[in-house]
Amino acid sequence: MDSVQEKVFERMVSERKRIAAQYRSEGEGERAAILGEMERELAKISSEAFRTSQEIRGRADATATQIYANTFGRDPEFYQFYRSLEFYQGFNNPRSTFVLSSDADLFRYLGSIQGNTRGASGQRPASEP
Repeated sequence: MDSVQEKVFERMVSERKRIAAQYRSEGEGERAAILGEMERELAKISSEAFRTSQEIRGRADATATQIYANTFGRDPEFYQFYRSLEFYQGFNNPRSTFVLSSDADLFRYLGSIQGNTRGASGQRPASEP
């Protein structure tokens, strides 16, 4: 009798294991489906975010270009100064030597910034010796 009872228990355990395996398999299938949907949604969201960021960047670049054009159009001297700074910024290498002539535009701009009291004609005001 014990052997019959053991065989019944073994069949019951084996049936429960089969049912558990079936549930696990169905759960893994659902998991894969959910992960696939999540990855598709993530790709879609990332793509839309990139597109939106590029549109915003494009509008910002257009606005900046318009501002530069307006500013430089009103004051050509400022444009020359700005372009000179951009040019000299490219030579920011501590291992390089950069030689400028004394009549370079940069010195003209720096001279007026550093408190040069000479006017546009290059003469000192009457109050200076």
